[in-house]
Amino acid sequence: MTRASSASSSTADRARADSPAVPPPDSPSRPLLPPAKHQTSQHIEHYGAVDDPLDSRITTHDAVFGDLEDGGPDYRGVTPAGAFVLMAKANFGLGVLAIPSVFDKLGLLPGIAAIVGIQAMYTWSASFIGPFKIAHPEVYSLGDAAYVFAGKAGREVFGALFIVFFVFCAAAALVGVSVGLNAVTSHGACTALFVALAAVVGWALSSIRTLSDVSWVGWAGLMSILSAVITLTAAVATQDRPASAPPHGPWDKNFKLVGHPSFVETMGALNVILFSSASSPIYYGIVSEMKDPHKFTKPVLSTYAFLTSFYVVVGSTVYFFCGQYVASPALGSAGLFLKKVCYGLALPGLCASLTIFNHVSAKVIFVRLLAGTRHLAANTPRHWATWLGSTFGTMLSAYLIASAIPIFSSLIELSGAVFCPITAIAPMILGWNHDHLWSKRDTPLSRRERITAAINALILALCVFLTVAGVYAAVVDLLRETTYTPPWSCENNSGPVA
Repeated sequence: MTRASSASSSTADRARADSPAVPPPDSPSRPLLPPAKHQTSQHIEHYGAVDDPLDSRITTHDAVFGDLEDGGPDYRGVTPAGAFVLMAKANFGLGVLAIPSVFDKLGLLPGIAAIVGIQAMYTWSASFIGPFKIAHPEVYSLGDAAYVFAGKAGREVFGALFIVFFVFCAAAALVGVSVGLNAVTSHGACTALFVALAAVVGWALSSIRTLSDVSWVGWAGLMSILSAVITLTAAVATQDRPASAPPHGPWDKNFKLVGHPSFVETMGALNVILFSSASSPIYYGIVSEMKDPHKFTKPVLSTYAFLTSFYVVVGSTVYFFCGQYVASPALGSAGLFLKKVCYGLALPGLCASLTIFNHVSAKVIFVRLLAGTRHLAANTPRHWATWLGSTFGTMLSAYLIASAIPIFSSLIELSGAVFCPITAIAPMILGWNHDHLWSKRDTPLSRRERITAAINALILALCVFLTVAGVYAAVVDLLRETTYTPPWSCENNSGPVA
């Protein structure tokens, strides 16, 4: 060995000895989440997990999906814009089509007040999801969140409620697609056939594996529904009369500033509003697949601002011009020709809603079945078999429900009552209570925490009332409607076609 090389080696050894030791992956000195600028480096860390710095592959360790290797599905690719469109489309697709009927029951002013009030509850509770996810990075679904504040029993109960709820949402979307196909084709085939066709298309689209890719379906769907709703609003403002009004002679729209509904009608209207923005349980999955979960709050607030403004403006405008002849879904309120146009524009959006609902319910099952195995994030036969089996199973369940209850408004009201308060509002509040009250019993509460806790207690009490009273109203309505529309029916469900 030469003297120069020996000196060089000694210098390198001293440099290695003097360099600070790299802290272990679980060291508290490491940030819980890396800065966004680290997302593009070859050596990426998430939630404190560190990859091997000697490995040249682009790999990521995620607290939910494990090691995400280059070439596998990108389960951390959702941007803030993608998060917004996923949240907006999941709510807006079916919600905006049911909202105008609320004003016919409650009247214009109570309808606006009810929409704003319930949307405020959703905004309040959903704002807790981002901080909760950052504090508990292992959370992916509603069931995972429930495990934190309610243990194993909570995970099973809330996990099952989540899956069943979004299967019901997918069923409502299937009925919505069948209504659209009936309207466009002038009832060109049996309604049961249209439901089956929608299920096949929905299964294919919802089998896209990542939410970042599904967000592109969401963008197309959101533009589709927006164009249909804007066309509807212009149509009802310029047409002679709604599609359901008497075709000839004078007609009375019976417009009411303040309605006088029965208790069952009032709760039915509140069920519809609850359903219109009840997709917040899927936000746990969305924030889990975001590139930077710290940026979650802004798209949440933007989503509810968008939903509230559109629901109030579109719902009140359609009701003002249609009155008692407003349809559910609302696109049937346009004249016969424009109804076909509106549904033609809306069909991609309805399919997008179906895609998102089935994807998120199947994804929870998929993650639960493969958790802790390499198959969760690798392109293995077991991975694909489990994923396709999950999407098929949830879609089959939705198809059976849609065929058994082929009435759009009844499915919306029943889902809004049974599932929305206890899955879309209460769990987020319980998560905040766990982190700020129950786990810090010996720590004095700040003034802000005391105010938040008081508001949370009030909202939880409202959730109990809305669930009990809403279920009663939904069951009464369902028993009445199914008397006229039997299961697996071929009858037209889109209203007048000629």
